[in-house]
Amino acid sequence: MRMLFVCLGNICRSPAAEGMMRRLAPDLTLDSAGTGGWHVGDPPYAPMQAAAKARDIDLSGLRARQFTVDDFDAFDLIIPMDRQNRSDIEALRPAGHMTPVRLMTDKDVPDPYYTRDFDGCLDIIETASRSLLADISGSQAR
Repeated sequence: MRMLFVCLGNICRSPAAEGMMRRLAPDLTLDSAGTGGWHVGDPPYAPMQAAAKARDIDLSGLRARQFTVDDFDAFDLIIPMDRQNRSDIEALRPAGHMTPVRLMTDKDVPDPYYTRDFDGCLDIIETASRSLLADISGSQAR
């Protein structure tokens, strides 16, 4: 399974989700991206790296990139962190592409770049990641 996590700038939520999922399911092919291009090439935001590191998740090797239409071909599942990013992704969907785009949770994952609640964001991401893995395992068993 190839999964792509997407947020706005690819420096907080989506790299945190990628890192969390790498820890929980190292056999999956994972990446993250942002719908905006402001931070392309930058590492994850330092406060998010610190909060993740406290949970034994190393984000230091990740670099921000922007979501592209090629991601519809490269991944089996695209997971935006909120409804606005889902809408931005869907606006780029090429005709005929059926790659599922599924929100990380049924509610938007708050952006800690603005809320400053990095631990709360990681709590939501961890719970959602475990649920996503259970869903994937259940659907593969069918």
